[in-house]
Order: sequence, then structure tokens, then C-alpha cells
Amino acid sequence: MVNRHEHTGFCGQCDKIRIARAALHLWEEPCISIGLGSGAVFFSGCTLRCCFCQNHEISHGGKGFTVTTSELAEIFLRLQSEGAENINLVSPTPFVPSIIEALDIARGKLRIPVVYNCGGFERVETIRALEGYVDIYLPDIKYFSDEYAKEYSGCPGSYFETAISAVREMQNQVGKPRFDERGKLLKGVIVRHMVLPTLRHDSIEVLKALRENFEPDEILLSLMSQYVPMYRAVSEERFKKINRRVSTFEYNSVLDFARELGFDGYSQERSSSDECFVPEFFGSEQEACSHENSN
Repeated sequence: MVNRHEHTGFCGQCDKIRIARAALHLWEEPCISIGLGSGAVFFSGCTLRCCFCQNHEISHGGKGFTVTTSELAEIFLRLQSEGAENINLVSPTPFVPSIIEALDIARGKLRIPVVYNCGGFERVETIRALEGYVDIYLPDIKYFSDEYAKEYSGCPGSYFETAISAVREMQNQVGKPRFDERGKLLKGVIVRHMVLPTLRHDSIEVLKALRENFEPDEILLSLMSQYVPMYRAVSEERFKKINRRVSTFEYNSVLDFARELGFDGYSQERSSSDECFVPEFFGSEQEACSHENSN
């Protein structure tokens, strides 16, 4: 444990809230991005060190700007006024205490669901602290093998057991998925898993373990084919095995297995594997406001 009032944590952040984007976002699962879109707030820093991170500018590169808890609450309410269907907290883990404070400030005015969109490597204690604040959990379980988690995501501990324990707590809190009449998700857990090149057997182990822990109607599954080699996966020779897009065979074999297990949820078109879906991030509040005003 690190006192982030005095030191920078493994996540790369101190105790000040840093964000890099807050805007309507249409590229999540359909039940999240319904209508005008999700009100996505992208936080700086990350609890993992994925060599292929599409958001590496903010997760590892330090891009972003500081906001106070009151300003964060105002951002939530602004996104709601712009027509956001939910508040989508993207990689929020380093700032959970401050986010809870901001949600308390907005309480009574914020009338849309709150989405906790995270990398899956979460402490159960963190998730328990969010009970009553989060309506939808959107964790990403990346690997079954701790060896792959260490090799490709710099995971400092037992990745899968940590992630599945957190997801069990998430599901215990919010229960089975519930939708409104338009198909908008109001409560529930969507477990994301991105199929990586050469790792389809590990993906199948992830699905087996999910089925051992959950009945198919207790969670939704989002199988992603959007992997694009980026960041260190392109520049470093030791990651050459994943320096390509996932093949149709690899993705479809995992998708077919998920169907055999009875999971409901979402799959992706192969066209999603494109850098154009990576959002633009900002290093200052002025830069973010200028971009917003020009759109």
C-alpha cells in the first residue's frame, strides 16, 4: 500500500483527480451507448501495465489534467444535461474515494445509472466501498493464466483470482442484468474479454472459469475482437507474438465456445479492429474545452 498523499502509486497517480476526456461516447456495448451515448469520463493512470494498451497516452503516458471533486460532480451533471444515458467511469480505480465524494455532491441531481468501467484487477475492498454508488459494472477479465498477465500486463500479483473475486462481489451487489423498455441497461454486470492473438486457448479457460462462477443469466458477456497492435506490442521484439490482429478463426472459436456455455451478451464486427475507435485525449482543461466548443 502507498500513501498517495505523499507518493505516486503503481497506477502512476497521486491523490489529485486527473482526467483526460469527458464527453458523450458511442463506442461501448449497445445497452450502454444507447441514445446520444454514454457520458464517459476517462481517468488518467491504471492499475495494470498492458503492453498493448490503446489508451496508453493516459494510462501510462501521464496525459490528463487535474479537477477537484466539486468540478468532477459538475462534469457528471453536465454530461447528464447533454443527454448522456449514464455516467461511464473509465479506469477510475486510482480515484475511488474522490469519485465517491463527487457522487455524494451530485446525489439528488444525478438521475442516470453510474457505470464502473475497469480493467478487472480490483481489490474486493474497493468494490465493497462502491456499493450503493454503482449501478453497472463493466470489468475486463483479460487472462486466465497469471503468466500471461505478468508478461503482457505487468501484473504484480495473482491476476485471475483477484479479478474473479472482484467480479463476484460486483454481481452480488447489483444482481442480474435489468433493462428498461428501450434496451438500456439499468443494473448488472457485463464482463468484457478481448481475444488476443495466439491466446485463444487462454480465452477458453477464462470462459470456463466464468461459467464455473456464474449462471449464464447472472452476467452478460462481451467478447471483443477489437485488438490492434499498439504501444509496446509494436515496438518491442519480445511482444512479437501479439504484434498482429486476431484472426477470424481465433475469434470465432472463442465466440462459438461462449455460445455453447449459454452466455448472452455481445460480440464485435471485425471492423472494430481499427485505431480510429481510440478517442482523443487532452492534456489540459483548456484544450478539452476548446475541442468541446468546436464540435
